[in-house]
Amino acid sequence: MRYTEALSTQSSQTANKTLRNTYGLLSLTLLFSALIAGLSVSMNWPHPGLILTLVGFYGLLFLTHKFKNSSLGILCVFALTGFMGLTLGPILSMYLTLPGGGSLIMSALGITGLSFMGLSAYALVSKRDFSFLNGFITVGFFVLLFAVIAGFFVQMPALQIFISAGFALFSGAIILLQTNQIVRGGETNYIIATVNLYVSLYNMFLSILSLLGMARDE
Repeated sequence: MRYTEALSTQSSQTANKTLRNTYGLLSLTLLFSALIAGLSVSMNWPHPGLILTLVGFYGLLFLTHKFKNSSLGILCVFALTGFMGLTLGPILSMYLTLPGGGSLIMSALGITGLSFMGLSAYALVSKRDFSFLNGFITVGFFVLLFAVIAGFFVQMPALQIFISAGFALFSGAIILLQTNQIVRGGETNYIIATVNLYVSLYNMFLSILSLLGMARDE
């Protein structure tokens, strides 16, 4: 009994440490990414383009996973999130040229923040096992992938709404699952957890911003 209790206490301590480190690093990377995005907007930097964006993102993501157990992993996280902030800047610049674009950005930012806090709080308080979301995430990934490919050939407003809404739900599911895995001890590497949460927040913000923009156009 004492051995079981000791294991439970140790597991709880590990989960709490991982959670603190994840939220701490996530906060710093969000601030760093916002700083880079702000510089991109103020300096009117152009978007790096689809190919460079994909190469940069997956290359830095690979390095982050490769060095996840060393201090170099933290540098890779900042490089990745800074690069994503760089790609975000031109998108924000585009919205800022629209009437009321600033309010759209702030609304999307607020909704994203509240959604993250709500999902995280639910995962922390309920401590339920959300592993069933793995199937939803896997299926959702392929559905969204096919929808994005179709979007290159078929310009339909309904399809764009579906893609944006789908990415928002997909990101929310990952946030819920990732936080739940930390709480239950399934994820002990805070570098990987930080990257997963950051990418989900990035995608959720852009999806909500797109939905708000389309709703205003309507």
